Amino acid sequence: MGKQGPQRCPHTISQDEDLSFWKKDCQIRCLDTLSSSDPFIGRRISGGDHKWNSKAVLLQGLKNDHGKFSSYKGVHVEKRHTWLQKNLRAIAVMLSVICFIFLLDSLMMSMFDLVNLQSNSSLNSSIWAKDGVSYISSKEKLPVQMYGRLLSLASNSLAENELKHKKSSFWEEPYSNTSLWKPCADRKTRSVGKPDKSNGYIMVSANGGLNQQRVAVCNAVAVASLLNATLVLPRFLYSNVWKDPSQFGDIYQEEYFVNYLKDDVDIVKELPAHLKSLDIEAIGSQLTDADLVKEAKPIDYIRNVLSLLKRNGVLHFLGFGNRLGFDPLPNNIQTLRCKCNFHALKFVPNIQQVASLLMKRIRKYDYSQSKLDKQLVGNFLSNSSSNTHDAPERKSRYLALHLRFEVDMVAYSQCDFGGGENEREELQAYRERHFPLLLERLKNAKPVAPSELRKLGRCPLTPEEAALVLAGLGFKRRTYIYLAGSHIYGGKSRMDPLTNLYPNLVTKETLLATSELAPFANFSSKLAALDFIACAASDVFAMTDSGSQLSSLVSGFRTYFGGGHAPTLRPNKRRLAAILSENSTIQWNTFADRVRKMIEEGQRARVRGYGRSIYRQPRSPECMCRDG
Repeated sequence: MGKQGPQRCPHTISQDEDLSFWKKDCQIRCLDTLSSSDPFIGRRISGGDHKWNSKAVLLQGLKNDHGKFSSYKGVHVEKRHTWLQKNLRAIAVMLSVICFIFLLDSLMMSMFDLVNLQSNSSLNSSIWAKDGVSYISSKEKLPVQMYGRLLSLASNSLAENELKHKKSSFWEEPYSNTSLWKPCADRKTRSVGKPDKSNGYIMVSANGGLNQQRVAVCNAVAVASLLNATLVLPRFLYSNVWKDPSQFGDIYQEEYFVNYLKDDVDIVKELPAHLKSLDIEAIGSQLTDADLVKEAKPIDYIRNVLSLLKRNGVLHFLGFGNRLGFDPLPNNIQTLRCKCNFHALKFVPNIQQVASLLMKRIRKYDYSQSKLDKQLVGNFLSNSSSNTHDAPERKSRYLALHLRFEVDMVAYSQCDFGGGENEREELQAYRERHFPLLLERLKNAKPVAPSELRKLGRCPLTPEEAALVLAGLGFKRRTYIYLAGSHIYGGKSRMDPLTNLYPNLVTKETLLATSELAPFANFSSKLAALDFIACAASDVFAMTDSGSQLSSLVSGFRTYFGGGHAPTLRPNKRRLAAILSENSTIQWNTFADRVRKMIEEGQRARVRGYGRSIYRQPRSPECMCRDG
């Protein structure tokens, strides 16, 4: 047999037959044959839901009552020829439409796959945003991992631990002597009472966020006492960063604050009438950072401020923050700082109430467990004694984690976080917009490599690094973790290593209904107060940056009221960087052992060192009492 040629029409063509009709008929027959032999193509051509035969429709005008295609002569040929002339354009259009439908169908299938992929991506982003974690970059990023091998080992370790009943030892303080320290700043009294006559009025406008403002308030109380002045209830400056118009009375209980400190400092809500009309700036009574050094000593206030206060009768500290050092300072002033921070400043009832809901929902019980609870949320948690009978069945513990991996921290650090060239360009652009003074200073400084910055412990910990530390400390996969804050740089791409190891991660946005959070919307200080309470009341508090004001104040609060049963995990970033640098070779047991020793070292019950913050380290004779 020879080579098979193209498919032919089965009848012989006479000279008087119309050639154009033959060509059209052959095309239709061949198309029909192709459709029959390939079901897929046949489905495309037929239009799917319409079950009509293309050949039958196209040729139905060629049929007659007698011959049924048996003759092509005479009047039938003429009729067919006439019909074709009339319908040739329609046939061509129909064939074009069929081809177009075939191509369109293929195109639509491809587009559907693409849209479906994008929808899944958008859905994941929506779920992540609902969980309360947002990110700066508008582009969806792939998960970023710097320590893939260690993450794999950590995952295996967590899987093995699920089969064991052994719990992490870090749910409790490792050193028993921490319980020897008791809070007593409220019991200590001044050696001398308030002066009979005030030297004048001090006004304070505190800047920053919630925690910076809290420090400023306590420092203002100390300065007022130091200068024998009357303190006007502090005001909070509006910040373009925090965008929160809240004032003192929106965050703290005013009457409680005034009454609690009445034996130490006179506090009034506003200036007397005869001083309100004064142009304080014009008379030289407004002091800024330029007028007073950072962490000024008492002698600086006595020499440079007291005379001005006596002369004008009023002073306004604008942008007052950390302009009072910790040492040397008279014991009674130091004690007053503690009394203000740990006792006089209580959140307003609506903050306490919503914070108590956070605690109830993550703990799964609704009673007060410790002094911490009482100090933080007042009477919004019931007495524990009335619920003791069902405590074992309902009680659950949680770890609070404060991740300082916001874009400003990441950009300012100048570290490299494994996100590649796009991330480096993104962070450099952020520095150019928000930190021009930093870039100007760097021009005249010797450049430090990102790898060297990491060795020096100057890089904020990533969520991945935090997850590895928790796994190394033996916290199980099912541990409930409350995440403070919500603006993690990189969002889901950065959080994946943490959430993969510890899926039971919650935020205030996931624990509270939209209606419950509505009164706090657009009030960053109130939202920060919820995080403060949830962290301070947690069974374990883990920080990633000990320099953070929130972490410092929370850890100090837990030290003061925790009674030795409120552990705080504080990594040494320099030591951790050295451990993580061995990612490619270190064995998991070695890694875990070194991490445990690092954390235990930071949990020793040390007395506050000279110049150290008494808000963060209240173990000192001026603030706490030691038994034995």
